[in-house]
Amino acid sequence: MSVEVLLMDQVEGLGIEGDVVKVADGYARNFLFPRGIATEVTEGKKRQIEKKRLARLAQLEKEKSAATELARKIEAVECTIAAKVGETGKMFGSVGVPQIVEKLAEQGIQIDRAKVVLSAPLHELGVFDVAIKLHPEIQGTLKVWIVEDK
Repeated sequence: MSVEVLLMDQVEGLGIEGDVVKVADGYARNFLFPRGIATEVTEGKKRQIEKKRLARLAQLEKEKSAATELARKIEAVECTIAAKVGETGKMFGSVGVPQIVEKLAEQGIQIDRAKVVLSAPLHELGVFDVAIKLHPEIQGTLKVWIVEDK
């Protein structure tokens, strides 16, 4: 059974303040209502939350434009990481998220480690496209060159 609720705060994967969404009855009763995240839908509550919703939409738009600008910067940058290689041409260790974030920081681009989408560490020399999720709707692609450390 589902019930309509009015969100009082942003809920990841559900909506932002002021959205009227349908959720399972138990989810609303046991999670959303006790935490004050949502309430029953009434006209008075809708009017009360509308100002907060408009401010949140403006903030989300500002975050989206900042993420778009950062995505352009990231796509214009090429990140070169030197790795130690054995006699057989096999790489010692791997290149992971910390090394990528560090190289971006050296070039003046500060991003959170959690935004880098890397399914597994990079274990070989070459050129790789690494996705960076900057916003729910915006993703940048960083070109990472892994070269032999001389």
